Amino acid sequence: MKVGIVGMGYVGLPLAVAFCEAGHSVVGVDTDARKINGLLRGESHVEDVSPERLAGISDRFLPTVRYPELSRCDAVVISVPTPLTRNREPDLGPLLAAAAGVARILQRGQLVVLESTTYPGTTRERLVPLLEESGLAVGRDFNVAFSPERIDPGRTDHTMATTPKVVGGLTDRCLERAAELYGIVCDEVVRVSTPEVAELTKLLENVFRSVNIALVNELAMLCDRMDIDVWEVVEAASTKPYGFMRFEPGPGMGGHCLPVDPFYLAWRAREFGCTTDFIELAGEVNQAMPRFCADKVSRALNGHSKPVRGSRVAILGVSYKAGVGDMRESPALKIMRLLAEQGAELVYHDDYVPEVTELGLVSSSLADTLSGCDVAVIVTAHPGLDLEAVLASPLVVDFRGVTQKHAAPNLVRL
Repeated sequence: MKVGIVGMGYVGLPLAVAFCEAGHSVVGVDTDARKINGLLRGESHVEDVSPERLAGISDRFLPTVRYPELSRCDAVVISVPTPLTRNREPDLGPLLAAAAGVARILQRGQLVVLESTTYPGTTRERLVPLLEESGLAVGRDFNVAFSPERIDPGRTDHTMATTPKVVGGLTDRCLERAAELYGIVCDEVVRVSTPEVAELTKLLENVFRSVNIALVNELAMLCDRMDIDVWEVVEAASTKPYGFMRFEPGPGMGGHCLPVDPFYLAWRAREFGCTTDFIELAGEVNQAMPRFCADKVSRALNGHSKPVRGSRVAILGVSYKAGVGDMRESPALKIMRLLAEQGAELVYHDDYVPEVTELGLVSSSLADTLSGCDVAVIVTAHPGLDLEAVLASPLVVDFRGVTQKHAAPNLVRL
């Protein structure tokens, strides 16, 4: 089988590698020529895909910027970003551009699958009309389905192969073909009745996490006022063997999914005359966390008779989650901007992120970052972080709860 994938990012590239490693050929299309040129040189921009894996599939993988190369594919998967506008409304620009590109080369018998996370109705109402501008009819001349991605960068316990794949097709034949496609690289395919069910499934998964993270973050802010250790509360509640699922507070949500997806559903709900107060409130709470954290750093410095202005603030970890270098929607950036606006002298250490270009900063060694700092702030606790070295700092603010087993007068936790 020959598979085409539009979008060579955190979703598309691992999918391309999986199909190639299963013995099939893949055409990978992306509008970013630098990304494509890097792939042609065997260089991976996605941490979950090593250069060695790229080298192993070089004879079956064709990275390109040219949509016409997709015309010879049996199936085409669209996995492009679906960001938000400045007004936090869905931006389907990349998706619609990809759909238009596929429509220009669409052939009879092809299967087109949308993987980009979006609101219910996108596949049927936005993707299909564009594809049918080719003169071909869905269900008769070509097949369409939606299958939400379930990629969690850096995770090894649940892989693409072992995570069940949800698929919803426009027709029974569309569903059958999509299930056959993903059956090549996934151990289990979960078939649902419509693309809308599959689209909403993805949003429910992420809204569930967003709401529960917001709940525990709100509790953390309350505990701060009440002088109660939120981490001890979470630890104690987690001992209940039923009726409770552990979520931990933090400096805010990052990545592409959690900060974005709830707003897709809330926007769509308004089109149906409904309000999703619970979901939108969760988004507001989580978006407020970086400011709360910046204020906590300020208050911690004040407690040590130091103003933020002129203080050397060492940020430890700037990616959105531990073990990866993904900076998408990272709360660390927001915290750093807020502290910089107050006059802080920022330095940072992150083995996974060599530079933060938007702030003009370059990562230093842990020792150099901590040297002479007035406060060390743990924003993302990467594996192997030397806590003993960190705790030797004059003041430490921990937003990840990794210092729970430590007690010191210079230690402040979320």
